[in-house]
Amino acid sequence: MYKVLTLNKISKVGLSELPENMYSVSDEEKNPDAVLLRSFKMHDMELPESLLAVARCGAGVNNIPLDKCAEKGIVVFNTPGANANAVKELVLTALLISSRKIAESYEWAKSLKGSEGIPAAVEKGKSQFAGPEIMGKTLGIIGLGAIGVLVAEAAVSLGMKVIGYDPFLSLNGALKLDKAVKYTTNLDDVYSESDYITVHVPLTPDTKEMFCKESFAKMKDGVRIINLARGELVNIGDIKEAIKEGKVCKFVTDFPNEDTVGVDGIITLPHLGASTPEAEDNCASMAANEMREYLENGNIVNSVNYPNCFLAKNAESRICVLYKNSPDAVSNITKAFADKGVTVKDMASKSKGDFAYSIIDFDGACDMSGAIGAIEGVIRVRVI
Repeated sequence: MYKVLTLNKISKVGLSELPENMYSVSDEEKNPDAVLLRSFKMHDMELPESLLAVARCGAGVNNIPLDKCAEKGIVVFNTPGANANAVKELVLTALLISSRKIAESYEWAKSLKGSEGIPAAVEKGKSQFAGPEIMGKTLGIIGLGAIGVLVAEAAVSLGMKVIGYDPFLSLNGALKLDKAVKYTTNLDDVYSESDYITVHVPLTPDTKEMFCKESFAKMKDGVRIINLARGELVNIGDIKEAIKEGKVCKFVTDFPNEDTVGVDGIITLPHLGASTPEAEDNCASMAANEMREYLENGNIVNSVNYPNCFLAKNAESRICVLYKNSPDAVSNITKAFADKGVTVKDMASKSKGDFAYSIIDFDGACDMSGAIGAIEGVIRVRVI
């Protein structure tokens, strides 16, 4: 029986992927084998020795101590693409509310309550909320992952010109990209050509505050910027100055703070990107199945701190090894089998940065865990 600790409320649809005869799931599990969570911050949490996996129902993993988990042999999963459609739809909403002054006009119309002659007042006052159409305008998309590709497809169907930038564009992403999208390897092209810019990249040292005084200077006057990815991608002081100078017409952000709420030219949304029941169900189901595949079969899919590694099981016994990456690591593992007189039937090994993972299938019931666990650099050994 696998024990799963939930640190947030998890969709019942996702939890239904865990068979009751194999999994015990609650928010009070002691010595859990796995953790399922959404936004709970784990950085100050003591990680139990029993913990094998952490599955995040969402793409961002800033709330999880990835390095600490890797050092302890805890595989961390996320769910890329599971909430992509939800975010895409909010991007389309942001495009419209940044253009048509919908939020401002709604608040103004609401303020007319209790007054007389509302129809006449509306006809007289509506001109102050006029805004441009998005059809025929150019949308720049920074980041062509699951979300960016969907946004591009939708924008093209709405009659927009689209230019996209992603230095790490995958083959799968390229194949899905609409042929009408102009792809560039120069970020400055997006800055200079776009009437609207939406960003869909992770927060890294390279992307932190990528929207700043220097990048605004390269953009068209009156550009509209949408950030539903990570708040820290934008230098708030610089964008407020750019709005004041007229360089940026509107800024839509899903990450309100003390410096953005109530500021003219900034539309703040309360982190609604993935807040749909469909996205929550999709993320929870995907996280649960990734966790199951690892716990039951040792296969790693969509890990953020260990390499993805998959091997179809075709032998009596399977052993999985998490270890520090080194030139002789794999040979030391296979030597341990040879020293025991055990023939390896099949094997898969992958590395990611400082860490690596091997799945080894063999016939027989020889206990290899002790011999492999004694190898220098080995962090954790699992027998499946």
